[in-house]
Amino acid sequence: MTQRQVSSRKNKVRIEERPPAFVYGGKRAARALHCEQVELTTLARRHGTPLYVYSATAIRANVLGFQKAFASQSHTVCYSVKANSNLSLLRLLAGLGCGFDVVSGGELQRVLAVGPEAAAGVVYSGVGKTAAEMDLALKAGILIFNVESAAELELLATRAARLKKTARIAIRVNPDVEAKTHPYISTGLRQHKFGVPISQARELYRRAAAKQWLDPIGVSVHIGSQITDVKPFGETMERVVKLIRQLRADGLNISFVDAGGGLGIRYQNASATVRERSIRQYAQALMKPLRGSELHLLLEPGRAIVAAAGALITRALYAKENGGKQFLIVDAAMNDLIRPSLYGAHHEIVPLHPRVAGKKTVEGAMDVVGPICETGDFFARERELPPVAPGDLLAILDAGAYGMSLASNYNTRGRAAEVLVDGKKAQVIRRRESFEDVVRLEK
Repeated sequence: MTQRQVSSRKNKVRIEERPPAFVYGGKRAARALHCEQVELTTLARRHGTPLYVYSATAIRANVLGFQKAFASQSHTVCYSVKANSNLSLLRLLAGLGCGFDVVSGGELQRVLAVGPEAAAGVVYSGVGKTAAEMDLALKAGILIFNVESAAELELLATRAARLKKTARIAIRVNPDVEAKTHPYISTGLRQHKFGVPISQARELYRRAAAKQWLDPIGVSVHIGSQITDVKPFGETMERVVKLIRQLRADGLNISFVDAGGGLGIRYQNASATVRERSIRQYAQALMKPLRGSELHLLLEPGRAIVAAAGALITRALYAKENGGKQFLIVDAAMNDLIRPSLYGAHHEIVPLHPRVAGKKTVEGAMDVVGPICETGDFFARERELPPVAPGDLLAILDAGAYGMSLASNYNTRGRAAEVLVDGKKAQVIRRRESFEDVVRLEK
C-alpha cells in the first residue's frame, strides 16, 4: 500500500450526491447511486458505457426555480440549446413553457422539430448568421434576432425585404463589464468578438429604425458563461437600462431586454439549496435596475438548468502506476466529455457502489484518464478518490451541460447513448452510435 493510500484512509473522501437527480439508496452494505428511483448500475448493464443519464425531475425543478425567482417580473425563460440539444430534452422544456435561445440554423431546426409553434419563443443569437439561416428564421417567425454587427444588420434587412417578412431585432451590446470566468467563455469585453460597443448602439438603432422590414424592439446583452458572482449581472443591466431610456427618448418602442445567460453552478460541494439561492440572487441583481421599466425580460439559462441534471457513467478499465504516480483508466474519454481537457473544468467523480479497500483496489490521489491517444485526455488530475477497482462503475457528475453537445467521434469512437429518467421510468433518448453510424456519410 502506498503512502497516498494510507493518507487517504485517514482523510476519508466525501462522496457527493446531486439531489433530486443523483442520490445513494439501498441498505448500507449495498448502497448504490440512483438517478431518481432507477439504479444506475441497472442502466449501465442494460445500455453499456459510456452512458449519459439525465433526470427529468431535476430539470423541472431548475426551470421552476427560475420561474419562481422572476415571478414579479414579466419574463420568458429561453433555454440555451447549445448546453444540451437532445430533442427529448427540448420537448420536456417546451412543455414547461420555455422558449429557446439558438445560435445556429441547426439548433433552430431542432426547435422546429419539437413543434413549429415553438418558433414564436426563439431568440436567435450568434455572430455569424448566414443568409440561409436568416431566411429559415424569418420564414419560421421567430421572436427576435440578436444582431451582433452593422454588417449583419444590413444583410438581415436585405433578406427580410426579399421575403417581405418583418424581422424583430435587438442589438447585442457590449457593456465592457468584467466577468470573472474562464477567458474562453467570457464575452462581454471590447476584445471579444461578440456584440457591438454600447457607445455605438444608438447609431445602429437609428439605422435599423429606417429599414422598412426591421423592427427594433429590444436590447440584448451577454457577458459570459459560468459566472458565479451576480454583481456583474446587475452592473450590466444598469448600463443596458440606461441605453434603453435613451433609445425610448429617440422614439423607439423598446419593449424587450435580453439578459443572456451565464449563471454559473458549483461543480464542487453543490446542493439543491445552493442552486436555489444562486438563482434568487441572480434574479434580484437583474430585476432591481428593471423596476418601473415595463420591459419584458428574456433569460437564456442553459447550464443552470441541465448541468446538475446529468451524469456520465463510465467503467474503470485498468489501474497503473508510473514512477509513483497513479492512473485510473476508464472507458469514457475526452470525445465524450471535453470540458476538463478544454477548460480544466472540475467534475466530481463518484463510485456507483462505494466499497471498502481491498487487495484489488486503488485509492487516494490519482489521474482519471480516458483511452484516447492524447495526454490531454483526462477527467481529473491528482484527484483523491475512494477505493475503486478495475471493472467498477463511476459517475462523472454535473455533465448535463456541454457534455454531449460538445461530443465528437475523435479516434473513431461512437458517441455515447443517452437515457432520460423520470421517476421509475428510464427511456433511451439517443442510441449509442455504431461504427456504421460514424462512417455513414463517407465514400
